[in-house]
Amino acid sequence: MTTVDRAVLDNPVWTALLHDSSRAEVRGRAARYLPDVSPFVAVAGAADPAAWADLAELTGPGAEVWMPAAPVGAGPGWERTGGGVGLQLTGEDLAAAADPEAVLLTEADVPEMLDLVARTRPGPFGPRTRELGTYLGFRREGALVAMAGERMRPPGWSEISAVCTDPAFRGQGLANRLVRAVAAAIRERGDTPFLHVAGSNPDAIRLYRAMGFRHRRDINFHAYRNTAS
Repeated sequence: MTTVDRAVLDNPVWTALLHDSSRAEVRGRAARYLPDVSPFVAVAGAADPAAWADLAELTGPGAEVWMPAAPVGAGPGWERTGGGVGLQLTGEDLAAAADPEAVLLTEADVPEMLDLVARTRPGPFGPRTRELGTYLGFRREGALVAMAGERMRPPGWSEISAVCTDPAFRGQGLANRLVRAVAAAIRERGDTPFLHVAGSNPDAIRLYRAMGFRHRRDINFHAYRNTAS
């Protein structure tokens, strides 16, 4: 397997946004996805007050944002409003496999994707999140019942995200199959899959580890509000 730079995963939103600026807004040492793509933001240095000032100018007074790889505390002019600790897992050992039943989800599928996300809550997902990469799904009697796709894409890596299954169809291995299928698409273009999972979700952690994902590190996902009025 080609050696990839694992350091880009230390601050994955920052490196992803610098790598794919078409869906990003950057100001100095702060960056964010376009708001209808993702609520995620990043700063180049969490200990740098100037970076937090750049983020404030970029997002505006009263803005509420999510920062992966966040520091424990907020920077000057910001307050933490929520979030928690997750695990960052890398998929070097994952057995990826295309799935002939998985369908490629397109712009026409976005209303159903948003509905499935609203019912299953896998994490932030907006009207244009689908544009970040390949999204695959399973349909039953025409209805979308499971999906998975890509989000952050630092150089050499692609994050598998929005893994969700309608409660009525859980226990059938659909998420497992979709993760492997999305990973196959990632590998086909020469990238390595990785993902994030909430530390409060032990069932998902066990599933991903059984599939071959490695625990790289714990990672904060914190929500912040710009206290300027």
